[in-house]
Amino acid sequence: MERDRDDVLREIVRRDPRFPEQAYTFVLEALDFTIRRRGKGRKHVGGVELIEGFRDLALETFGLLARAVFAEWGISRTGDVGAIVFRMIEEDLLQKTADDRLEDFEDVFDFEETFENGFRETLAKVAI
Repeated sequence: MERDRDDVLREIVRRDPRFPEQAYTFVLEALDFTIRRRGKGRKHVGGVELIEGFRDLALETFGLLARAVFAEWGISRTGDVGAIVFRMIEEDLLQKTADDRLEDFEDVFDFEETFENGFRETLAKVAI
């Protein structure tokens, strides 16, 4: 029997409450966003590419509120996104290749710089 994604996410949060279900859902949305943006072709997304898609979707979705939303969700650095991704890999919601590592998500960008100080600069890059 195939497990329902939402049930799996609720179970993850019940066992590991560091991040709420919304955080997991947003990371899945960022993955879909990144794959769609790339267009046809390979479906695998590496850590840095996913983080960049996460950033761009966050700016598009939340704008100046992105950092506040992520703070509410317990996400304060790119490594937290990696922790969410690898938690979903453990539950077979996502798959990884032999080359994928949790370390790929570490320090890709600084949340404060990107979501506060560099908001306008980053948004300009997204619009290009």
